[in-house]
Amino acid sequence: MRTLPTLVALAALIVLPACSKRIEPPGDRGTCYHVQPTKDGLKYNPLPSAQPDLEHCAAALEAMRIRFLNMGGNQTDIAGAYQGNFLFLVPAGIYTSTSWEGNRFLALVRSGDGRLVIPGAMPMAPAG
Repeated sequence: MRTLPTLVALAALIVLPACSKRIEPPGDRGTCYHVQPTKDGLKYNPLPSAQPDLEHCAAALEAMRIRFLNMGGNQTDIAGAYQGNFLFLVPAGIYTSTSWEGNRFLALVRSGDGRLVIPGAMPMAPAG
């Protein structure tokens, strides 16, 4: 009877670390990456110029996304990384997370004309 609880405990010790593995982005200062998921994990492609902050990295990734769409591409969602944060560019805006599989938080939204702005920066239209 003692072997069953021992086996269950050992199985939990083996399985739990596998479930909790987090993929974290690189923390290189000023380097903005385009992140490409592959069958072997994530591939980090650095953008050619350094970026001073997360918002500039997001803008550089957005410019890259638009260039690809203008060249006939169809990928509307792309990912990037900047100083320990993943960036997820989607039609609604840009989300960030400190891990690939973690919770994502809204960083920038699209204005009515498509620009990226800080949430709450655009005035609300008057009711009526």
